[in-house]
Amino acid sequence: MTTGTTRSEVDARPFELVIFDCDGVVVDSERLAVRTEVEVLAEIGWPLGERDVIERFVGRSPGYMQAAIERELGRPIDFDRLFMQRHEEVFERELRAVEGVVDLLDALRVPTCVASSGTHDRIWRSLELVGLAGRFEGRVFSASDVARGKPAPDLFVHAAATMGVAPARCAVIEDSVPGVEAGCAAGMSVFAYAGGVTGSAALARPGATVIDSLHALIALLAP
Repeated sequence: MTTGTTRSEVDARPFELVIFDCDGVVVDSERLAVRTEVEVLAEIGWPLGERDVIERFVGRSPGYMQAAIERELGRPIDFDRLFMQRHEEVFERELRAVEGVVDLLDALRVPTCVASSGTHDRIWRSLELVGLAGRFEGRVFSASDVARGKPAPDLFVHAAATMGVAPARCAVIEDSVPGVEAGCAAGMSVFAYAGGVTGSAALARPGATVIDSLHALIALLAP
């Protein structure tokens, strides 16, 4: 199922770059991360359910999440030990590529890159774990590269500028509300993947095309 931008509207704009979010689009990490974050938050005194964690933190940078938790708790936390290390342990055991992403990458005939809210180390390790690091060699962009993370457009604009492509010629694949908003604010064509932890109703925005499967993008981006 696709909703939002029509196929004729998509076809009217030839794309010269496809920008992938990492978590939840290339690597199926969001379910693992949310589960882990619920566990850690309960341990440190802020019990939240999975839906609350998704709405508050999915698509946001680690710095944003740390600041929000410290405000709530009223004290500093060792974010790397509590969250990043726990994520890494879980990812080492369970991380997989998102279904359909390899087929989509194989079908595309234009350049691709990753633009993610994670740190460079985290993005790169995730790509390595699922065997896709080589697909994005030298074309990985992090929220740490810009002043403002998603939902600000800065990261996507930076990625496009570095790749030498105008925003209007870029397609963005996102699975979070902040990511979809960032892509729309950047003036790019946004494809909102609703096969992860955030549903289609939450992702729907004017100008965004909501998809349930990455396989659906093969017809839209690589006809």
